[in-house]
Amino acid sequence: MNTRIKLAIAAGAAMWVIPMTSAVAGIDVQAGDWKIDFAGNVNAFYVNASCDDGTNTGVTGGLACTGDHSTAIRNGLLPAALVFNATSRQDNLDVDVTIGFYPGINSTLAGASVNGAGNPAALQSPGIDARQIYFTFGDASWGTVKMGRDIGLFGKDAILDDMTLLGVGTAAGGNAAPANTSLGRIGLGYVYTDWEPQITYTTANYNGFTASIGIFQPLDAGAYTSHNAPQVQAGGAFAFGDPKATDSLSGKVWVDVITQQAKLPSATAVPAGTASSFTGSAVDAGVKLDVAGFSGVLYGYTGKGEGTIGLYLLPVSDTGDKRKSDGGYVQGTYTINKLKVGLSYGISELKLADGDAPAASNPLLKSNASGVFGLYYSLTKSITLVGEYVHTRSEAWDGAAATENDVALGGILFF
Repeated sequence: MNTRIKLAIAAGAAMWVIPMTSAVAGIDVQAGDWKIDFAGNVNAFYVNASCDDGTNTGVTGGLACTGDHSTAIRNGLLPAALVFNATSRQDNLDVDVTIGFYPGINSTLAGASVNGAGNPAALQSPGIDARQIYFTFGDASWGTVKMGRDIGLFGKDAILDDMTLLGVGTAAGGNAAPANTSLGRIGLGYVYTDWEPQITYTTANYNGFTASIGIFQPLDAGAYTSHNAPQVQAGGAFAFGDPKATDSLSGKVWVDVITQQAKLPSATAVPAGTASSFTGSAVDAGVKLDVAGFSGVLYGYTGKGEGTIGLYLLPVSDTGDKRKSDGGYVQGTYTINKLKVGLSYGISELKLADGDAPAASNPLLKSNASGVFGLYYSLTKSITLVGEYVHTRSEAWDGAAATENDVALGGILFF
């Protein structure tokens, strides 16, 4: 696969590419033993978010917006990107270094990251998210070792195959003061894979099969901020068929796992009945099929103590008992000449655990779900124009619920 393309879609180590961008070329420079490449994207969207202004709409962890309706000119699921990549062959090893800068078009609060709270006021400026900083070494005969910060393994393919990657998806409550990324289907069918410090090994490609395993920076989970072991992620994938042969079946299947332990700090006075530590784990799996202009994706995950929306967010009750979470999405797209038409539906659910308040009085998230209708038109090999309609619904265990309806119009350019 073309390295320039995978960088342009902010995918890092992704093994598959969105077809509409496959013709895009980066900017190459040969400097001695090094091939240097610059690639990236710029995008902008008009987004109208119709929020739920009714009563009984409070959902802790809900993603549907409430209160005033809003309009914004903003980034979509992808921020803008400028990615530097250099590759070389040295001592029978393929060597790669990547540094990616991800700014956006929206102003952020002082000191906030590019994905932090927005600040649509005079005399402001956007931030920069340096989410990719890594190097690799390896060979096609035995595989590749990666060291640095890059996209994770668990949930990676779910977001890279999400059709809203080129668009907006759910805008959520931040549309009135937008940050430089929307949600897409994050928390609405998959848990966000995130960009994490890691040391990861990926095998060579054996007739379409690859596997990866890595140790990652463990993540804090509420009061559980002590870690004496790394987070571990692993995955395997099998790709089949020729994606360039549109009249024959091609695709991939994959499965990933994640696990980590988190503890209360040793100085913490642990109340009776409260767990001093917990181990949160999850597994996901998916399949993507392509034939004659049609592309379909079926994905699902389940975990306990792994959280929802983002990794290890809302994973346990106040007593440290693990909450079960699961979800998935189904998606179908059909491409006619330069136009791709897509439909998708996804849901993420969170179960109550021991130590949580009874369901009848608990505003904790029960589910976030959304349906998306999207149109993606390849104006040129570099520019895709996008139109999306998104319906989002959040429900709490106590019966509260909120709905959001978003309309997004805009475009994205890859170079």
